[in-house]
Amino acid sequence: MTKKSQKYILWFKEISKRDILLVGGKNASLGEMFSKLIKKGVNLSDGFALTTAAYWHYLKSNRIDKKLKNIFQKFNPRSIKSLQRTGELSRSAILKGEFPDDLKKEIVNAYRDLGKKYVSNPDVAVRTSGVAEDTLGASFAGQFETYLNISGENNLLEAIKESIASTFTDRAIAYREEKKLSHLKLGLSVGVQKMVRSDLSSSGVMFTLDTETGFPNIVLINSIFGAGEMIVKGKITPDEFYVFKPTLKKGFKPIIIKDLGRKTKKYIYGKTGGLKEVSVSQNDQARFSITDGEVLTLAKWAVIIEKHYQFPQDIEWAKDGKTGQLFIVQARPETVHAPTETRILEEYKIKTIKKPVLTGISIGNKVGQGKVHVIADVSKIEEFKKGEVLVTKMTDPDWVPAMRIASAIVTDEGGKTCHAAIIGRELGIPAIVGTKEATRTLRSGQEVTVDCTVGLNGRIFEGKVPFEVKRYNLKKIPNLKTKIMVNIGAPDIAFKTSFLPNDGVGLARIEFILAEKIRIHPLALYHFKTLKDGKLKNRIEEITVGYEDKNQYFIDKLAEGIAQIAAAFYPKPVIVRFSDFKTNEYRALIGGELFEPEESNPMMGWRGASRYYDQKFKPAFEMECQAIKKAREEFGLKNIIPEVPFCRTVEEGEKVLKLMKEKGIERGKDGLRICMMCEIPSNVVLAERFLEIFDEMSIGSNDLTQLTLGVDRDNAQIASISDERNEAIKKMIAEVIKICRKKKKRIGICGQAPSDFPEFAKFLMKEGIESISLNPDTVIKTILTLAKIKK
Repeated sequence: MTKKSQKYILWFKEISKRDILLVGGKNASLGEMFSKLIKKGVNLSDGFALTTAAYWHYLKSNRIDKKLKNIFQKFNPRSIKSLQRTGELSRSAILKGEFPDDLKKEIVNAYRDLGKKYVSNPDVAVRTSGVAEDTLGASFAGQFETYLNISGENNLLEAIKESIASTFTDRAIAYREEKKLSHLKLGLSVGVQKMVRSDLSSSGVMFTLDTETGFPNIVLINSIFGAGEMIVKGKITPDEFYVFKPTLKKGFKPIIIKDLGRKTKKYIYGKTGGLKEVSVSQNDQARFSITDGEVLTLAKWAVIIEKHYQFPQDIEWAKDGKTGQLFIVQARPETVHAPTETRILEEYKIKTIKKPVLTGISIGNKVGQGKVHVIADVSKIEEFKKGEVLVTKMTDPDWVPAMRIASAIVTDEGGKTCHAAIIGRELGIPAIVGTKEATRTLRSGQEVTVDCTVGLNGRIFEGKVPFEVKRYNLKKIPNLKTKIMVNIGAPDIAFKTSFLPNDGVGLARIEFILAEKIRIHPLALYHFKTLKDGKLKNRIEEITVGYEDKNQYFIDKLAEGIAQIAAAFYPKPVIVRFSDFKTNEYRALIGGELFEPEESNPMMGWRGASRYYDQKFKPAFEMECQAIKKAREEFGLKNIIPEVPFCRTVEEGEKVLKLMKEKGIERGKDGLRICMMCEIPSNVVLAERFLEIFDEMSIGSNDLTQLTLGVDRDNAQIASISDERNEAIKKMIAEVIKICRKKKKRIGICGQAPSDFPEFAKFLMKEGIESISLNPDTVIKTILTLAKIKK
């Protein structure tokens, strides 16, 4: 037995990550960071830990260890009633105990010493730290209690006693059962740390990977006003920031996503200790709770912490409202996406034309089915049966016994880092949070399907909707000489899609970003101040809250959407096509009818390059250029290759390139390549001339087929004629591939035909196409098909 293991109190500076058996995972991590990372610029407040020796001393001096043994002899882990009874008796036994004199004296002296460093009777956070907690296999997220704003010696002693009792909360007992851990052999430590006055400022959590997909190259930061416990409660939606690690390390400022949350409530100090809930002012609700500079500082700290531990991290942080300083409050291993030896890709596929009865924020990527059980209050969870869909307003750690036996979880409130989301991920149970009205819309006994397979858009369908699960061992997918790229529209699926075998993105469509993320016609934003329609202006104000400059809203949101895709596949090439909406699609955007003509055949009308240099649309195109410039230069995503679609003549191409150069997107500068879509017969006929002003081509086989055969692809009556395998189309494609190869210019194709028709894919390979870009759901199927053709 070492001297250290006999001590009842250890200061953070005395603790390292090797001391988990003495001070638990949480305190070991705090000590490790305090002693090793402060010198690297990471900020932490000081404190001390009661060791497991103190825990056992408290139990044994009160003979509580023997009482607990008798209590657990009668415990039935399959009965929620037995679980509740066991927890109640265990906690009661602990709370009736008294601190041994020697332990009490050491605690009081340590607290007084902490006061000498800060202020007499310092306000502290009292947190439990279990020896199995915050390890790679078990996070114990929210299983034990935390006591905040504790001041005074007697209050501290009481909070420590309550912390020891929280070893036996119902949820902690249930969690240990889930993880097959002993209830009576594992010790507990209690951490006492100087509070950061986040009640006067902001706080939050951050992860060194994407919590939904496990994508490793980002830091995800959630931020709210007041103390951080409000995030876990799920009562509000926090501000959300994604920072791209590879270019952050190179000195760029890559905040690639920045979403304003719904921060209506916050926790502040209560007058007699603890926290109280108050409303957030309208002005504060309309602004971000931390600055861009603070986002980047936190992200840099997260990278330092992750590098030190050599493992993805789940980190809590806080900003002191008195000093303006940022602090790390806690760091633990991120346990959901722990890397495995074999990379298995699991694809859940659901096909239905049914409309969902409810939508919300999707957690995970699975499908769950079962009978709804609406439970309004945690006291009723004993009624919940295994395999049911748990529906409630929001969850906290007391709900875990029911959550772990649910087929799916649905809540009214909460965001991507609320309690239901954290536990859903850890247990591998599909969850949809923030539906706003699940408890009112769904009814107990109703059969539902909970679908988390479509990015962040979680859907709940009535009845059992058929679905399939495919599993692929990515190590066994063959390599091809022909590059396989992917087509991406929705940024939300980019991180997940990046795990597919790929050589980058052959087509990133920004139309989805315009329709789903921005929603407003760019010219309605550009001419906002002169708009005469009051209702339209009010609607635009609601969507662009926090943006006085409406042009900047468009630039920022478009840059973020593009950056999310480019970051997912970095450093592989990502071809980003400028907007290719037709007039009828542009009219569908908010305010679009004010700026778009009605055309009888929009497919062959005012689209692509012809819009960009038109004096009416030119300001909108210039904003698109500024968004791409921001993504490349501010975020450092030099893998972005802009692409010009539907360029009818060489002269049009020259006009567009001149405009781009004026806006800072200059061909050849800083390695910038510019691509053009080859989708009009004139592009093939004059390919050599087009390739004098563009660096590469991407064949758009849908439009090339339409325009070569003279068919409107939207006309169902003649749809059967539109077929890429037609001899005329193949001659066109073969010709342009030949010209590109001769001029040593990259040539690829983006379209469905290679997936649908193996013989067409074989033709492309034979002609020597450099890359084939596919929709994500056909990538693996097509690779396997092409590998057979190659053989």
